[in-house]
Amino acid sequence: MLHENKETVIKLTANDLPLQCPMPDMLKWNAHPRVFLKIEKEVNKEITCPYCSTHYVLEK
Repeated sequence: MLHENKETVIKLTANDLPLQCPMPDMLKWNAHPRVFLKIEKEVNKEITCPYCSTHYVLEK
C-alpha cells in the first residue's frame, strides 16, 4: 500500500536495505531523483536524504 511520507524520521530494519529515497512504497515516489543512501556504512547508522531531508535510522 502506498503512503504519503509525512514523517521526517523513518526507522528501518535490515530488511529495508538497500535504502533508496524516496522509498518504493511512498506515495510521492517520484518527488525527487532516486538516491541510494549507504546507511549501513554510517557509524551511527543514521543518514539524511540530501533532497528531501528525510532522516533514516537503521534499527538493530
